[in-house]
Amino acid sequence: MASDPNGRKIASYEVEEELAQGGMGVVYLARQPSLERRVVLKTLRRDLADDATAEERFTREAQAAAGVHHPNVVVVYDCFAWRGERFIAQEHVDGRDVASALAQVKRFDPRIVGLVALELARGLEEIHARGIVHRDFKPANILLGRAGETKIADFGIALDAKGPALTQTGHSVGTPPYMSPEQLLGARLDTRSDLFSFGVVLYEMLTGKRPFEEEADGSPLVKRIEAGSFVPVRNLAPETPRALARVVGRCLAAKAKRRFASTTELRRALESQLGQPSPADCREEIAAWLWERKVFRASKGQTARALRVCPPRRSGWLQHALPVIATGLAALLAYGVALERGTLKVLPALAESLRAIHAAGAGTTAVPNQ
Repeated sequence: MASDPNGRKIASYEVEEELAQGGMGVVYLARQPSLERRVVLKTLRRDLADDATAEERFTREAQAAAGVHHPNVVVVYDCFAWRGERFIAQEHVDGRDVASALAQVKRFDPRIVGLVALELARGLEEIHARGIVHRDFKPANILLGRAGETKIADFGIALDAKGPALTQTGHSVGTPPYMSPEQLLGARLDTRSDLFSFGVVLYEMLTGKRPFEEEADGSPLVKRIEAGSFVPVRNLAPETPRALARVVGRCLAAKAKRRFASTTELRRALESQLGQPSPADCREEIAAWLWERKVFRASKGQTARALRVCPPRRSGWLQHALPVIATGLAALLAYGVALERGTLKVLPALAESLRAIHAAGAGTTAVPNQ
């Protein structure tokens, strides 16, 4: 961590540690004694306090996020001034962002990418329903909790249709490798711009690489993004199901009209491919995978019981196969009886049971192909 603030108090919050410093200010982990919970405090840098645009963006982030109430979006609790500084108090997610997790595991299992994508689509759908375009959807702004939560964070440059524009036409803000062609060009945006960024994130989670990078020859990034020229997902990660690869490709379409028409359409496509898992199902599988790959480790003083927030499933397909195994055992018993009677007519039933067991095992390791 960057530093230890030694128990500094900010309003009613007790600061525990400094988490990060960025272009806009400092981020702290703090405790709110009145509600016995941890929060994240973000502050605007002192030298930006007189910058009207920076202050408006800071306030806009709090207002935009506070208007969205969804389990897959970080909650904003308060926006306040304290001793000449402005602060945002928001939900603390005990975990890591996707960017740091990727740096460790290099790439995610396709099934887990699909589940994370579904949770993100659910949150992004609510954001878009509020008339907000996030504009900075990237791995660093996606948080993964130790219990498998997936949450969208950082509305610092969000575009709220109900508020005044903070950027002029012809100017762009964001993180270039994750920006849509229209965003890079400073053109008018709608929610489909976020879907392009969504595709970039999924591509990176599946392959460990971004579809568009700055080239050594200095060729403009925007030209390659406009051309829609990238290596297909399955060329780099052949284990990716074709259905999921098609979702990524459609999100990355250079022309907005060729992408999903809405986040709702994207969410429904993912639900269909994944078998419509509930949010609880998604969290369970995501947590198990992250713990098994040691993305999370026990904190100091944690017991083994506390560590296993979500017990890893060492054989992820087993729960689906148990009924079929029981059928197979029954067939084996019948087979023994048949030997005594001189008939082997139960063998086809046994073979069918074994095939079903194999299918149950294969069916939980990846998003089904379509």
